[in-house]
Amino acid sequence: MSIKTDGAQNNVKSVLIVGVGGQGTLLASRLLGGAMVRAGYDVKVSEVHGMSQRGGSVVTYVRYGDKVYSPIIEQGGADTVLAFEQLEAARFLPWLKPQGTMIVNTQQIDPMPVITGNAAYPDGLLEQMEGKGVHVVAADALALAEQAGSSKAVNVVLIGLMARRLELSYEEWIDTIRETVPPKFIDMNIKAFDLGYHYGA
Repeated sequence: MSIKTDGAQNNVKSVLIVGVGGQGTLLASRLLGGAMVRAGYDVKVSEVHGMSQRGGSVVTYVRYGDKVYSPIIEQGGADTVLAFEQLEAARFLPWLKPQGTMIVNTQQIDPMPVITGNAAYPDGLLEQMEGKGVHVVAADALALAEQAGSSKAVNVVLIGLMARRLELSYEEWIDTIRETVPPKFIDMNIKAFDLGYHYGA
């Protein structure tokens, strides 16, 4: 069964999570998938690792609905792209549906060509996306993560930013965090989630 039939018949939603190696995209996908399973949805998750150890792209597909037959998201098929970094957001913009939402961390992480001096980090990426009519929800997730107690909590801040725009209750997300992260990090991650969830509210 094709993805298009998959979605049409079963109200399937597709979220593409994109980031750079080491940013915690795996935990983000586990939180999203776990929350959706808790809410009673069928969930499929698939990871695509680039050169993650060298700061390369890491992509995770998360699809949920009444019945999901494939985890793969085709170009133009994502309801939401959750981007951990601006350049990754721009790179995966073609995967977003015309009426989809781009949720992006305003942080900039230089890819290898920029680090080596062979290229410059592009300016005005978010403005360019907005100029194309893309619905962009942007936040400095790194600053919010540091406010929560750890720069490594960017992933949970971004999940919080996205969660308020999805159909699950706040309590379902908090329960999922408690079940997913190690006990000693629960309070910090809940604070990070809250900062994202209530950002701009």
